[in-house]
Amino acid sequence: MAALDARARRSARPRRRATVSSVLGELLLTAGVLALGYAGWQVWLSDAVLGAQQQQAARAFAADLVPEHLERGAIADASALRTDEPPLEAAPADRESFAIMHIPRLGEFERVVGEGTSRAVLDSLDQGLAHYRESAMPGGLGNFAVAGHRNGQGGPFTHLDEMRIGDRVYVQTASAWHVYEFRNHEYVPPTAVGVVAPVPQLPHVPADGRYLTLTTCNPEWSAAGRLIAYATWVGWQSAADGMPLELAETLGRA
Repeated sequence: MAALDARARRSARPRRRATVSSVLGELLLTAGVLALGYAGWQVWLSDAVLGAQQQQAARAFAADLVPEHLERGAIADASALRTDEPPLEAAPADRESFAIMHIPRLGEFERVVGEGTSRAVLDSLDQGLAHYRESAMPGGLGNFAVAGHRNGQGGPFTHLDEMRIGDRVYVQTASAWHVYEFRNHEYVPPTAVGVVAPVPQLPHVPADGRYLTLTTCNPEWSAAGRLIAYATWVGWQSAADGMPLELAETLGRA
C-alpha cells in the first residue's frame, strides 16, 4: 500500500515546463556539436578525402605524361642519375598541369603541379601544387619554386616540417625525372619573397645552381608566417627510362 502511495505522489508531481533559457541552452549545445563535427571534417576527413582525390588525379596525369610508344608503369633498370645538362622544359600556360611531384618522406605522396599560384590551382582536385610563374622550370638553372596548402583542400604540405636532410624529391615531366635533395627548413614572414628568388634569399645574385623551394603556411591553420623547405638538384633521368628505381623501391613498385 505504501508503495502505491509513493507512486501516486510521484505521478502527481507537476512536470517541469520548458523555459526560454533551457531551450536556448539545448540549441547552443546542438550548435556546438555541429561546429565540432564540421571542424573535424575540415581537420581530418576533408583533407584525407580531397588528398586522396588529388593522388588519383596525379596517377591519371602520370599516365598521360608517358608517350604512347613507351611502356606505362615502366621502372628504370638502374638507379644512377645523370648530372649532365638536363632537357629544357617548356614554360606551360597559366593553370596548365605540367609535372608531378613525389615526396617519399611524406608517404605515398604524388601531386600534380600546375602553373601559377592562383586559388584555382592550389584548391584544384586535379592539381594541388602551384608553380611560382617567374621561377625556374624543373631542372632549370635557378629556383624551381612551388606552393601548397598546409591544411585544407587536401593539405599536401601538412607534414612538410618532417622532412630530413638528404630526403629526395622527384619531379616528373613529359621529358625527364628531376631529382632534388632536401637541405633545410626556414621560417619566415609572408613578406619574405626572397625565398623564391633564383638563388633563395639572395635576389641580387645570379643563379649558378639548380634549386627547389617549397612554401606553405605556418603554423598550421594560420597564414601568419611561412614554412620553407629548400632542396638542391642532384641529377636527372630520361622519362623514356621509366620511374627511377630508387623511387619505385621506396613505393614498393619495383
